[in-house]
Amino acid sequence: MSGTLTEQTMTGGCQCGAVRYEASGPPLEIYVCHCTECRKQSASAFGISVIVHSTGVRLVHGTPVRWSRLADSGRTVDCFFCPECGSRLWHGDKERAETISIKGGSLDEPPEITSAVHIWTNSKLAGVTIPDQATRFCKEPE
Repeated sequence: MSGTLTEQTMTGGCQCGAVRYEASGPPLEIYVCHCTECRKQSASAFGISVIVHSTGVRLVHGTPVRWSRLADSGRTVDCFFCPECGSRLWHGDKERAETISIKGGSLDEPPEITSAVHIWTNSKLAGVTIPDQATRFCKEPE
């Protein structure tokens, strides 16, 4: 079985289908990020990041391209996306980093975000409601 975050394998890819991947094992964490960069890259009110072990991620089809940028934290973020349609797939170099951050919108089955950790809440859009029970950080957790 594949698809949901409670199963052993998640599948996903870009909007046009040129790049497909599988991620085995459960997510280590799920973040809902309200920073301006995540809002820009998702073209939405927030970004969803599903943190997984890099060793469990396997390309099934296609080859993403990398673009790197400086984050508000001062670190360099390696962003991987489809060269055809431009869909963002994950952040982090799976060949060098222990974990990567799969973009929630690229998953075939959307992640369950009820218990997600909300970060960069100091830049949250007005009108976005964070559940009362959610763990939250004004910026990035250390």
